[in-house]
Amino acid sequence: MSIVVRFPVVGLTRQQYDEVSRRMEEAGMWPPDGMQLHVLFGTEGDLKVSEIWESPEQLRAFGEQLQPVLNEVGVQAAGEPEIFEVHVLEQLQTTA
Repeated sequence: MSIVVRFPVVGLTRQQYDEVSRRMEEAGMWPPDGMQLHVLFGTEGDLKVSEIWESPEQLRAFGEQLQPVLNEVGVQAAGEPEIFEVHVLEQLQTTA
């Protein structure tokens, strides 16, 4: 069962996001097993992250690796992530 996760981050900047991404890639932890989609959106200083995962267990396993990096970079959460079961997941291709 795939899940959609919306993370309630506070005041996320592009610099913080890029630093977390760099550290995760250097540590060989990116892309994580089970992540189907990762989206960064919003405005500078208020960026948001949503993801689709194959399972809650894979999300939890990655979260244990990610949390120390988020703490080091100063990324703060405003609570627990919102998690929703996926009912339909279609990958659409467009023609140019």
